[in-house]
Amino acid sequence: MTDDILISPSLLAADFARLGEEVASVAAAGADWIHCDIMDGHFVPNISFGADVIKAIRPLTAKPLDVHLMIAPVEPYLEVFAKAGADIITVHAEAGPHLDRSLQRIRTMGKKAGVSLCPATPETAIQYVLDRVDLILVMTVNPGFGGQSFLGSQIEKIARIRNMIGDRPIHLEVDGGITPDNAASAVAAGADVLVAGSAVFRGHGGLDYANNIAAIRNAAKGGRAPAVRLRSAAG
Repeated sequence: MTDDILISPSLLAADFARLGEEVASVAAAGADWIHCDIMDGHFVPNISFGADVIKAIRPLTAKPLDVHLMIAPVEPYLEVFAKAGADIITVHAEAGPHLDRSLQRIRTMGKKAGVSLCPATPETAIQYVLDRVDLILVMTVNPGFGGQSFLGSQIEKIARIRNMIGDRPIHLEVDGGITPDNAASAVAAGADVLVAGSAVFRGHGGLDYANNIAAIRNAAKGGRAPAVRLRSAAG
């Protein structure tokens, strides 16, 4: 687990009429990564945007573009998103029969490889690809739409995956319904990257976004407090 807690605002909640401005604004407001939810209307019941949007926003920020592919089949589209400027490409374990091959291909293109799990998918689905990934994404809502409520049932899964990761240099990301009210729980279970959409893109940009990100980050730090107290007591 990394020492820092990273915040990756989801563009799904941004104002699409001002998407370039929104990317620049949230980056300046303290985002660590920019989360890009790609939906195809097939794997999930919604359509968002594609590789051309990734290509358009790539020059607007130096922040890593955290591209989450909620599409099936996913294999034919890996190269186009890599060329568009994605830094991290995350595919779903449920999106095709050849997960290991997809993850290998992402890495051969020089990108960080991520794997995501829907709420009903057990962590055992990824136990044989742990050495292929740089990031594991646990969905804490059913993917497809923003603004859903956090599924507390996923906390135990996050903790089990953290144990599976062991000392591997893998980020554990959580996406879905993240707010200052539940950020600490996700971090206490083992998450070190939090995706937040509605909780970040609330208000009128600039200072509002900065305050929203700071509120999530400060709340999330509370999830590390027990470990800090235990180390202090042991010392």
